[in-house]
Amino acid sequence: MLSQGASLILDSISGLFIVALLLRFYLQLFRAPYGNPLSPFLIALTDFIVRPTRRIIPGLWGLDLATLILAFLVKAISISISLWVSGIAPHPFGSSTYLAILLLSVTGLMKQSVHIFMVVIIVQAILSWVNPYAPIAPVLNSLSRPFLDFFRKRIPPVGNVDLSPIIVIFLMQLVLTIPVAWLESLCFGMF
Repeated sequence: MLSQGASLILDSISGLFIVALLLRFYLQLFRAPYGNPLSPFLIALTDFIVRPTRRIIPGLWGLDLATLILAFLVKAISISISLWVSGIAPHPFGSSTYLAILLLSVTGLMKQSVHIFMVVIIVQAILSWVNPYAPIAPVLNSLSRPFLDFFRKRIPPVGNVDLSPIIVIFLMQLVLTIPVAWLESLCFGMF
């Protein structure tokens, strides 16, 4: 009972921090405008660890690799501690355990990224109907545009309703249920 509570607290805190790191990475990757309420918050929240890590891990082709690697490390540490607390990992020093933690970390980051983009697309679709000039709208547009533009060019609106968010969310659900779920089951089979 106590281990479940500790695992829940650890997963919640590390999950929120990973989301902040991933959002910081994606905002820079998709060149979201800085003058919004979200960017200064994310920078203030994560700068204490991102800035020193950038001295060790430089960027590559304009990508903030330090932030992405930090998200991966936080996820790997969180998974390792959760496994240790729950007693799932019988061989803590086995190479298959390290490989499973590595794959679970990558899979977890993929899942969290897909969830982030699903929320962004849903919020952006709602805001486009309710308040298209909200201060967060340019950020949401920057984050969702790479996914929606492909379908917007190929599928015309039906009665002035853009169907591309529905299609993208459906495809993201497929990504979560087929390859990501398969990777997770493969990783848990390694323990």
